[in-house]
Amino acid sequence: MPTYTITELAREFDITARAIRFYEDQGLLSPSREGTGGRNRVYTPRDRTRLKLTLRGKRLGLSLSEIKSLVDMYETPKDTSAQMNRFLGVLAQHRETLEQQREDIEMSLAEITAHEDECKRLLAAIGTGNAPAA
Repeated sequence: MPTYTITELAREFDITARAIRFYEDQGLLSPSREGTGGRNRVYTPRDRTRLKLTLRGKRLGLSLSEIKSLVDMYETPKDTSAQMNRFLGVLAQHRETLEQQREDIEMSLAEITAHEDECKRLLAAIGTGNAPAA
């Protein structure tokens, strides 16, 4: 079975060794230790897969606790439909949050546009000498 060093995983996934150690501290990874005093971390293909899933979850905007919960479910493949339903629930929550954020952004952009238009109108009026009284 192949193994990986922290440097190899950091390079492969374009993240820092510090990030990998952080994920380890959060219980997402559990490498074995080798060398004097167990200084060298040795990652298995299981750890590599968990790291890959963790990074994918981060890109989706999931919290580390949500990621850990989902990744841990894959350790016990007794009922994949429960895993998929849980994942769908998490994705639905994030979709709702993002759609609300998008709506908020669109409203803010509309307000900015209205203020820009008003400023341009006032500047044009000043340029023609027809500035409204303040």
